[in-house]
Amino acid sequence: MAAIGEISARSGVHIETIRYYERIGLMPKPGRSANGRRSYEDKAGDRLAFIRRARDLGFSLDDIRALLLLADQKAACRDAHALATRHRDAIRVKIKELKRLDRLLTETAAQCQQATTAPCPIIEALAVGVS
Repeated sequence: MAAIGEISARSGVHIETIRYYERIGLMPKPGRSANGRRSYEDKAGDRLAFIRRARDLGFSLDDIRALLLLADQKAACRDAHALATRHRDAIRVKIKELKRLDRLLTETAAQCQQATTAPCPIIEALAVGVS
């Protein structure tokens, strides 16, 4: 059994985040010691590390909940694959959009003379459609 500070240090998840995960049901409510402090089983650290890695990969909390359910049930890899593939495809769409934004900002910045007078191509590009 471990205190919240220990489980936080081992998993790399902040204490307040652990409490949040408990409130939203990603983490089970821990037992309490005689003095009323949270007391976690060792496997809680593994679950927190799983959640942290999934967050690092950009999975939503709902997706993480689904992945945890699959892990808890020792469910078919097919479902985890479908979820991960859907997430990967969404990331690819975001990457495409970010590349488009990068090109637009690069082109606009290249037109900028960095003068102290108007017109500024960056301001003009941002103001398009604003009236």
